[in-house]
Amino acid sequence: MPSKTIHFSSARQLSLLYADDGRNLEEIEQSLGVSLVSRDDWVSIEGSEEAIAAVKALFELLAAARDQGLRIRSSDFLYTLRCVAEGRADELREIYRNPLVIKLKRQSVVPKTLNQKRYLQAINAHPITFGIGPAGTGKTYLAMAMALRELLEGRVEHIILTRPAVEAGEALGFLPGELQEKILPYLTPLYDAMNDMVGKEQTMQLVERGIVEIAPLAYMRGRTLANSFVVLDEAQNTTHEQMMMFLTRLGDGSRMVITGDITQTDLPRSKQSGLKEAIRILKNIEAIRLFHFDGQDVVRHPLVQDIINAYAQG
Repeated sequence: MPSKTIHFSSARQLSLLYADDGRNLEEIEQSLGVSLVSRDDWVSIEGSEEAIAAVKALFELLAAARDQGLRIRSSDFLYTLRCVAEGRADELREIYRNPLVIKLKRQSVVPKTLNQKRYLQAINAHPITFGIGPAGTGKTYLAMAMALRELLEGRVEHIILTRPAVEAGEALGFLPGELQEKILPYLTPLYDAMNDMVGKEQTMQLVERGIVEIAPLAYMRGRTLANSFVVLDEAQNTTHEQMMMFLTRLGDGSRMVITGDITQTDLPRSKQSGLKEAIRILKNIEAIRLFHFDGQDVVRHPLVQDIINAYAQG
């Protein structure tokens, strides 16, 4: 039976390509019908010519991902393996031929996982995108980066950032202070993301000039949001009525990104999450993309991923 040995620059370089998890090498054997032996900085493959070519293509794609600064996680590895096994390797090659880097004033934002890159591409291609998954997957941060890029490059005139103020029951009038002081506790994560990307001074200038509007979801009622990039965060805490109201605000030249984690709903037990319901109702509308992350996509401290996975299993 044909065999081939692939050499890499170092043992560490090789292990990073399969997420440093030997079980992923076993997945290659099962999915592509080959036998693998790996030592130090090489992998020996035994199988048909077609299967050997597929394994070689797999490692080339993973290396291309690493060259773009992506950290290969098991979910990224398995997604790439699935693409190769299903004959869709050319789709990934096309992604790597066109790197997706969001250049902003203070920093460039680069997707850290293949799923993050696919999420950004989904936002680029659809007027409404849902980013659904656990905390730490970058779904809101990346949406903010895309919004700022669209604004700074002149493709939209406004950014609108909103989230439901569930803890206050949307009754913000009872809180002390001016409007900005009342809503700040609920919108601090959105401010923080903007500060990271363009700096606190420019963030405040954009807010003061009304180019960036940060408001609770209740203040969206009755409006038509034209030429705007709109981000709804913590969407799992919307009700049916709020979600429908928000989605029907879409105006000409606008784009919406809705992010949330359906496992962390703060609504009363009698209320169904508007996000969970939207996933079911909107799944067949082609212009709307429902993008799902999982625990493997968490880019925070590794312990966060372990905690999320433990709760999911429990």
